[in-house]
Amino acid sequence: MFHFKPTFTALTLLFLLPTLSLAQEDSTDDVFRLVYKARLSEKDHFSSSGKRLTTAIAILRQDRANFHVFNIKDAEDESDEAFKTKESRAYMEKTGLYISKATEKAILNGTPVIKVELVGDAGSVTLITN
Repeated sequence: MFHFKPTFTALTLLFLLPTLSLAQEDSTDDVFRLVYKARLSEKDHFSSSGKRLTTAIAILRQDRANFHVFNIKDAEDESDEAFKTKESRAYMEKTGLYISKATEKAILNGTPVIKVELVGDAGSVTLITN
């Protein structure tokens, strides 16, 4: 049976802890992260074919299509690298994007400024102004 002196254990931990914390930091770098702000104006409430959109997520998708494809931008709209393609905007519906009832109501019934935050496959939409 081995008996280690406390100083040996302490020295071992002293050298291992920085390595362990670096490994944890590196693993979080691989997680997808995205934050952008946008004004969901009246033109974002209608599809490209002119149909009225009836869900908050559809309005978010149209806002990104207007921004990236049709170059229709509001002053508060910020760019993002994630939703440039039709396929990536469709993915928006598959994420665990949390939208509170109050934010959803503001999106459906107004032209609010919102903040979208995605981390991995989850995220949230926050109301900034109505």
